[in-house]
Amino acid sequence: MRDRSKLTRSNLKQTRRKSMLSVVADIGGTNIRLAVLTLATGEMSQVEEYPCATFSSLEAAFVQYFTSLTEPVSHLCIGIACPVEDDFVKMTNNNWEFSKTALKDKLSLTTLYVINDYTAISLAVPYVDDKDKIQIGGGKEIENGVKAIFGPGTGLGVSHLIKQDEKWISLDGEGGHASFAPNTSQQADVFLLLQEQFGHVSAERLLSGQGLVNIYNALCRIASKSTVYAQPSEISKAALANECEIALQALNLFCQAMGGFAGNLALNLQCGGGVYIAGGIVPRFVEFFENSEFREFFEAKGRLKSYLQTVPTYLITHSNPGLLGASVYLRQELA
Repeated sequence: MRDRSKLTRSNLKQTRRKSMLSVVADIGGTNIRLAVLTLATGEMSQVEEYPCATFSSLEAAFVQYFTSLTEPVSHLCIGIACPVEDDFVKMTNNNWEFSKTALKDKLSLTTLYVINDYTAISLAVPYVDDKDKIQIGGGKEIENGVKAIFGPGTGLGVSHLIKQDEKWISLDGEGGHASFAPNTSQQADVFLLLQEQFGHVSAERLLSGQGLVNIYNALCRIASKSTVYAQPSEISKAALANECEIALQALNLFCQAMGGFAGNLALNLQCGGGVYIAGGIVPRFVEFFENSEFREFFEAKGRLKSYLQTVPTYLITHSNPGLLGASVYLRQELA
């Protein structure tokens, strides 16, 4: 039996005469999603999702996916959760690291694009159907207006999106590591405990899966209570079931902090095109989020409150916005 665990340059080149495929990938701190892209239509097929922990390296994940395909891959676009400016890429919330040049060579690719995961997610936003997003407050978005996108997940991704001519351009950044700004006495108490623990308290220290745990642990300390839950899913489940008052407070504070952070993003570039929330956490408690203080804290910017009241905010419920955005990027670049 032929060993399909290794993808060599030689066997790829031998099949190079066949039709060449384009593949897009969305790589977060927890999962990797991949799909074959039809360039002419933008349709994606053969979508697969794997836990990152399954593989020792990024290359190994691509080897497994590529060997499942019937034709060789020529073009690959990767959206990944870390800075991507240099040839050497090291993930922030995962131990994977790689050289773009070496990866392109090892996979025998004609084209390799590596973009930040929130570059990909932001590029998906103009193409997300109404059925795949929920508006939470605000008015009507300005057509082709500047948009902000952020999402609590394993980390906190942030991007802005602008329209130039007929092309959407994502403005990369690491806004999730900007300093957290408390807006209530309770938030200030939590902030001080996290500062004692971490030194610098970024927004990601609160607005991520681990961030919800950090909030819960801090509130337990403030209340002189022992912690019961260690996972974000346990905390949100207890809060939604009204089984734990501190878990409920933690989820409330999480939504408040999201509102304050989202409002800051909207002001940074005057985002009349709306602020969009992505990531895997918030879709797990949509009803709670819709009824939370998120929007109140979003608008609570003093003299700019009346402006922010007009800016719409949306929760993205699309199952694979990272893949959709990577496909937009690849099609734009190859065109």
